Amino acid sequence: MKHLSRLATKARRRIIGLMSGTSADGVDAVLVDVEGSGRATHCRVLAFITVPLPVAVRQRILTLCGDEARVEDLCLANFALGEVFADAALAVVRRAGVPLSSVDLIGSHGQTVRHLPQGQPASTLQIGESAVIAARTGVVTVADFRPADMAWGGQGAPLVPKVDWLLFGHPQVDRAILNLGGIANLTVLPHDAAADRVVAFDTGPGNMLIDGAVAQLTAGRERCDRDGARAARGQVHSELLAWLMAHPFLSRRPPKSTGREEFGEAYLALVQQRFAGPADDLVATLTAFTARSVAEALRGVPGPPVAQLWVAGGGVHNPQLMALLQDHLPGVAVASLAALGVDPDAREALTFALLANETLMDEPGNLPSATGATRPVVLGKITVP
Repeated sequence: MKHLSRLATKARRRIIGLMSGTSADGVDAVLVDVEGSGRATHCRVLAFITVPLPVAVRQRILTLCGDEARVEDLCLANFALGEVFADAALAVVRRAGVPLSSVDLIGSHGQTVRHLPQGQPASTLQIGESAVIAARTGVVTVADFRPADMAWGGQGAPLVPKVDWLLFGHPQVDRAILNLGGIANLTVLPHDAAADRVVAFDTGPGNMLIDGAVAQLTAGRERCDRDGARAARGQVHSELLAWLMAHPFLSRRPPKSTGREEFGEAYLALVQQRFAGPADDLVATLTAFTARSVAEALRGVPGPPVAQLWVAGGGVHNPQLMALLQDHLPGVAVASLAALGVDPDAREALTFALLANETLMDEPGNLPSATGATRPVVLGKITVP
């Protein structure tokens, strides 16, 4: 298409990245100026916001993640989320104080409602209709990034490693990037590494079990363990922690990915059946589970140990979780991704802005070493308004 060809030849492209994670609590939106593609990518973030999901829309999503979901619910939620994503795109442009007409491209991850990499066949489903986003904004929109990787034998996740490799690789230092969202995922970047030496995978739960337990224990009054206060007050139950660490996903070899299907409400109910004690003790034990599972996963990666672990996602704001990570990884410098100049809350939205740029430039967006795909492939589907 002529319009897409013109976009691809621009020296600088202004792109919006949109992301709603496993926790389904809001849409992250970032506005970024991008030059180049591949290893020549340079970017500058202009604005970042998080738009909370309307209560009714969030409840619709959580219903879809359960066993009672109906096709009608899926259909309605897909278009309702498209409107929410479009609103978030418009809001981040207003926050930046730039005209909407200056935006060239939108990259939208959407909202995962099913991720079945072990299914027969392997499959995944993200919703948030891109046609609605493109229509409301008038901007070319790239969405539905994961299926192309799966079509070539991959897990469809994680997709952030390509952008981690582009932005955070170091010529002399072995690094890892950790995202503590609903699910925790690692990208290990050996110094001066080629793409096929990058190792990345989901380690297990990030904030999902912690947030779920707090919401249930407070009848919905609280949605997270703010500042890790509950975990800090509680005591870790060693027997329950040992049972949690025996979850078969943790011993599965990469490439691997997971989601609410394995660590969502049904699993939390099993955990609660095995637990009898103060509420804060449960939160403390689940926090310890996240930290220990991440640390053991990182130690299990072949090769020299990393010197630095840079953390992004909501869990970076939990001092107790961050302290436990440092305790488990005494030889590693653990710090927020902010120290590298990237807002840790914006990292995933930024990822899908840059993956949209890769798509526009006909560049692969996956790393087969991370997803298990048989080849690098261009990701996403393009919707022209």
